[in-house]
Amino acid sequence: MANTRDPFERCKAKGVFIVRNERGLHTRPSTEIVKCAAAFKSDVRLTYQKTEVNAKSLLGILMLAATRGSRISVTAEGDDAQLAVDTLVDLARNKFNISY
Repeated sequence: MANTRDPFERCKAKGVFIVRNERGLHTRPSTEIVKCAAAFKSDVRLTYQKTEVNAKSLLGILMLAATRGSRISVTAEGDDAQLAVDTLVDLARNKFNISY
């Protein structure tokens, strides 16, 4: 059977990460998220407690005020959506490459 996927339909991906940093999503980890998300063409969004923000916006991420232990949903839509979500989840798993 032929591929029935609409060529104009954008790829979508979802993931979740837990904030493991002691200080939550303050400026430094938020900056790492923005740099990571900006590397992808997809529209990448973060959601925490019913607030959804653009993962490419530092102020948006800071508005989440996510503390340690917060569960953040990641969604992406675009050609590289799955890679964007996987990369952000890995970044969070590595505490945003920050050591105190």
